[in-house]
Amino acid sequence: MRIAIVKLSALGDIVHAMVALQFIKAALPDSRIDWIVEERFAGILKDNPDLDNILTVNLKSLKTNKMAVFKQLKLIRGYAGNKYDLVIDAQGLIKSAVTARFLGKRIAGFDADSIREKAASWLYDVKVACAYDANTIDRNAAVLSEPLGIRIGREQILAKKPFLFFSHEDQSIYNYLRQDRLNIVLVIGSTWESRNYPADKFVKIVEAMRQNCLVIWGSEQEKHIADSMAAQSRYISVMPKLDLNSLKALIAKADLLIGNDTGPTHMAWALNRPSITVFGPTPVSRVYQTDINKVVKSASVVNPYKLNKQDYSIREISEHEIISQARAILSL
Repeated sequence: MRIAIVKLSALGDIVHAMVALQFIKAALPDSRIDWIVEERFAGILKDNPDLDNILTVNLKSLKTNKMAVFKQLKLIRGYAGNKYDLVIDAQGLIKSAVTARFLGKRIAGFDADSIREKAASWLYDVKVACAYDANTIDRNAAVLSEPLGIRIGREQILAKKPFLFFSHEDQSIYNYLRQDRLNIVLVIGSTWESRNYPADKFVKIVEAMRQNCLVIWGSEQEKHIADSMAAQSRYISVMPKLDLNSLKALIAKADLLIGNDTGPTHMAWALNRPSITVFGPTPVSRVYQTDINKVVKSASVVNPYKLNKQDYSIREISEHEIISQARAILSL
């Protein structure tokens, strides 16, 4: 069976969907699975043994260059030459549904009551019902498995094998890891300012933990914040700019990751590494909580159907709450 998965973005969403791959392959070992993704996120899928092909698009370019639509359509139609038996749109957006429709004749996705862009469901032949406010990982597992006649349960996901892989990573990352202290990765940025835990509170956590804390960053603004943090604590080192391959390698070696609700933080769960995800204006239903993967949430009430980007309640979370969780996970 030839299967195409359409999950274009963003990083954390792709990670949450990838968990289904190992269970699909176990149930359908002879299936061939391709994944269509925005090219800037392709690295997160690289080296996964359960994928046959990673096929990239650049639909983001259409925002600034409308004429690029012809190039992208030609690219997608070329992928359709693979003759897919089933195309699964795991994103539930109009753009992903249209992409899926160009890829094959039999398309699966969420029903209209399970997604925000309800018109996307008009393009699906097989429709999966799963509440929009349900756990994000469960939703991804459902839409990717049910059209194949497979059920992926919570217990299976809790017992998952790590599913991010890397090779030929930047060897310089290992110079930052210490043997005499625990290695804690800090994820200080995200797509919204209101999702970011205050830098000064991150520093207080570091000073309390007194371990080897490695700050990762993705923009020059985040790099400036990271440098400022390092100037305040001898326990902080700022990592060089890392591609997704080297980021996977670093997180795989971490004793703990503490970060905002954003893609790199969710990578720790995917790699079965301990983590603390700090939530403000987004719902904790985006993650699985386990013995080693914990969350700390602000006091605000979140409406998953309409997130409030002006909710800065994450700033009110006490650093002591995170320190307590970290010490418990690390048995300090």
